[in-house]
Amino acid sequence: MADSTPTQQTSATTSDLPAFGWSAYAERVNGRFAMVGFVAVLLVEWISHDTFLHWAGLVP
Repeated sequence: MADSTPTQQTSATTSDLPAFGWSAYAERVNGRFAMVGFVAVLLVEWISHDTFLHWAGLVP
């Protein structure tokens, strides 16, 4: 007979359990999103040949 107790799923890339708050998993996901955002800003600056702040209209 199969065990019917639920098991928690781990991340596909680490053995950490997904959790909210200050956990290793949350920090890893946050870091990945930060890297994607940084690369996006670099791409905007490279394509537009202008700074991101000027492109976004935050500085005159």
